[in-house]
Amino acid sequence: MNTFNIKRLNKPFNVEIDSIASDKSISHRCAMFSLFSNKTSYIKNYLTAEDTLNTLSIVEQLGAKIKRDGSSVEITPTDILSEPANVLDCGNSGTAMRLFCGLLASVDGAFTLTGDKYLHARPMKRVADPLRSIGANIDGRENGNKAPLFIRGVKELKAFTYHSPVDSAQVKSAMILAALRADGISKYKENELTRDHTERMLKGMGATLENDNEGFINIHPLKAHLKPLNITVPTDPSSGFFFAVAAAITPNSSVVIKNVTLNPTRVEAYKVLQRMGAEVNFVEKENIYEPIGDIEIKHKELNGVEVSENISWLIDELPALSIAMSVANGMSIVKNAKELRVKESDRIKSVVTNLEKCGVNYTEYEDGYEIVGGEIKAATIDSHGDHRIAMSFAIAGTLCDMQINDTACIETSFPNFKEILDSLY
Repeated sequence: MNTFNIKRLNKPFNVEIDSIASDKSISHRCAMFSLFSNKTSYIKNYLTAEDTLNTLSIVEQLGAKIKRDGSSVEITPTDILSEPANVLDCGNSGTAMRLFCGLLASVDGAFTLTGDKYLHARPMKRVADPLRSIGANIDGRENGNKAPLFIRGVKELKAFTYHSPVDSAQVKSAMILAALRADGISKYKENELTRDHTERMLKGMGATLENDNEGFINIHPLKAHLKPLNITVPTDPSSGFFFAVAAAITPNSSVVIKNVTLNPTRVEAYKVLQRMGAEVNFVEKENIYEPIGDIEIKHKELNGVEVSENISWLIDELPALSIAMSVANGMSIVKNAKELRVKESDRIKSVVTNLEKCGVNYTEYEDGYEIVGGEIKAATIDSHGDHRIAMSFAIAGTLCDMQINDTACIETSFPNFKEILDSLY
């Protein structure tokens, strides 16, 4: 079991960081979406972490030819996806498993999706049930709710009108990928806009997706191959956010996170930090597939905040925000965040039990928590195998010393996290 021992940071820092991990969500999608073209896709700055390399391996097992030179990847698809000889290992990635369900549901062949013990505990019926309702053959433990999942691809899926009961970019993306091979125009609706990388990227590749005045995305089935990707994957704002929090809680400190996606569905946590009192500036530099630029964060006194809207836009950053809330003036509250309970760990429970070890007063709710700001104290933390819990409490350790157990999970999303953290000292 890997362990981090984080020492208190006794000085301010003012840094620019251009080595934050590439965006995981976009990297996964680059690999998968390349399969809808018949020409080579060129991807620069692909995330070379365990989860996204697993996705690249799955794409290769499905018949694509992969050339890699560091973080530069060329993917040449095959006309007909192959039935793999082995199981397809998604590692720790719910994104990979759920999106591949939608992608493979209409591919001729048999496919088994597996992952690590944490992924095997995560719910999959939210994807399996709507896909099965349009003709997909998906099974697994607990009637398809738990991996390993088995998919027997069908030739054509039924067009659908689906109003999702859960606001999830993974469910949305799986249904959009299935709709691309359906027998007519499909309609998908969510109550709150979730990450829209799938829509942006597929439109950029030539797919027809339209928003109607009733809130549905209308997805047209493909009549031809899509254009290949030629993309540089931007920095992951959710990875950069750990260092945004570090700057916000360290007096006289600042950080500039370079070349990050400024997609509104991805920077909500920075706006919450701004509402708490930190100085946050967004500087857009380009906008092709995604708006890309720099984010500057400067320390200022933080105050408590209520977070109850646009939860799907900051679900991954809430553990790190809980650290800022723990040292802010007054009380903070997180509501409508029940989705936290089905992430890599039950993040509500993981956050509050570890905050308790740090001497922070809190109240736990089914859909969130209240945190009384004040002082955060040294403790030994259990990551519960969740990379975001591990990294959030590593940032807390810069204030007070912290031992974090079970940190191997950080390799799945942010291999150079500790290297960047050490550079602040």
